[in-house]
Amino acid sequence: MFDNLKKAFSNVSTGFSEKDLNEKDIEDVLFELEINLLESDVATEVIDSIKDSLKEKIIGSRVEKKNIQNFVKQSLIEYISETFDNAGHVDLVARINEKKSSNEPFIVVFVGINGTGKTTSLAKVANMLKNEKLSVVIAAADTYRAGAIEQLREHTNRLNLKIIAQNYGSDPAAVAKDAVLYAKSHKVDCVLVDTAGRMQTSSNLMEQIAKITKVVKPDMKIFVGDSLAGNDTVNQAREFHKQVNFECSILTKSDAIINNYSKR
Repeated sequence: MFDNLKKAFSNVSTGFSEKDLNEKDIEDVLFELEINLLESDVATEVIDSIKDSLKEKIIGSRVEKKNIQNFVKQSLIEYISETFDNAGHVDLVARINEKKSSNEPFIVVFVGINGTGKTTSLAKVANMLKNEKLSVVIAAADTYRAGAIEQLREHTNRLNLKIIAQNYGSDPAAVAKDAVLYAKSHKVDCVLVDTAGRMQTSSNLMEQIAKITKVVKPDMKIFVGDSLAGNDTVNQAREFHKQVNFECSILTKSDAIINNYSKR
């Protein structure tokens, strides 16, 4: 994946540096960029956006040939930065504090497939909230994956937080509900619900996620996706959004891409 991405960006820079900046040559080079990005499993809509952005910036630009590679690289960086900026952000701490006046806990459900870093992301969010002086209880609603409860218990022990858990095979919605009831009775500010890594192709497991959200009525649903999964992450996000209509997302392992590319 990294080699293909490096090749894609290197080829597009070299291609432009060897040609005049006219529309025909730009189309030829961008076609090669598209092929390389497809080989890197980049989503087709993302590829189209990158091509349109580069084309708009490059056509008619007066750039010396010796500066073209830098120009293309900077254009790509600006595009990626603008994409994240346009996605917006959510102030979770502010929203929790806003709900505290109602004496009801703020409920967050984390969804995503196995291996994306969902449980670790939940622990990081819990640590952030704890540092903001907010009380947190965690629901171990992943009752399917072996070791899931132990992994979450290790995080909660290190953070000195309360965990609500049952046996493996228990109803995940019941675990989440128990955590909410605990939070209400102990005046806890926030409930973080860890769920099983549902494969988006498994309708029964996806229905379990939908059941959890119906039972606890979360204030926020967060989809956790793997940055290294490429186009598959887009497909996963679409399926989860269809089932639970999440409003936030966390992309994990993006530092691996940045660190790898910066070393080249």
